[in-house]
Amino acid sequence: MNQTGGFIPVAESALRNKGTFRPAVLIPVYDHELAIGPTLEAVLAHDCEVLMVDDGSGEACRDTLIELRDRHPKRVRLVRLEINSGKGAAVKTGFRALLEEGFSHAVQIDADGQHDISDLPVFLETAFSNPDSLVAGYPVFDADIPRIRFYGRYLTHFWVWINTLSFAIRDTMCGFRVYPLAPLAELLEQEKCGDRMDFDPEIIVRWYWRGGKVMNLPTRVRYPLDGISHFDVCKDNLLISQMHARLFFGMLYRLPGMLWRRTHG
Repeated sequence: MNQTGGFIPVAESALRNKGTFRPAVLIPVYDHELAIGPTLEAVLAHDCEVLMVDDGSGEACRDTLIELRDRHPKRVRLVRLEINSGKGAAVKTGFRALLEEGFSHAVQIDADGQHDISDLPVFLETAFSNPDSLVAGYPVFDADIPRIRFYGRYLTHFWVWINTLSFAIRDTMCGFRVYPLAPLAELLEQEKCGDRMDFDPEIIVRWYWRGGKVMNLPTRVRYPLDGISHFDVCKDNLLISQMHARLFFGMLYRLPGMLWRRTHG
């Protein structure tokens, strides 16, 4: 892994008075050389610091990311993974890098332009007011979402509701989130989470199992700006199915404690 660039503190102006709240936007990138520029510019319009994690992209995307980093040297940092390791692996790499730099929270945003960056201040304000919570977006879709993805994610929601015995998590697959880094790092040290598209649903379930609070926020989602999706219908659905199986047996192991908390909490 190669690291380049550096940070100068440039926090959201409305949040600067809270010394312990220091967020940065984390963008995992894999071959989104057309979409990452507009996505980054939209984030920088909100006076945020940014870490892009290049998940082993090809030459065109790699060069684009370096150019974007060099265009904003005081606000943008770039970390590169030499081989493609998956979205989850890229996000975990970003978590570690931000924690080492002294950031308190990571705002995860996808690189492909599907997230509504105008909602970023609301996510930051919610995290600022609830610094120990995981702030999770739940999507408001345009008509352009593929039908198989739309119905597939509700199958995931069904299993998550079973595995948590709760409707507290509105959506488990939306990648627009704010994570408190210190408790998240502790979770990842103690529990294994998937490295690819299974990461987003698994991490939020394991967070909830540990008593973590989830704040749900609606956000508009469209598919995707550059027409490229790295969701592999066969491979990623298999990984997600295996994840649900792991979580189901994990739920059975935790079931007595979960029921006790529901009746005595």
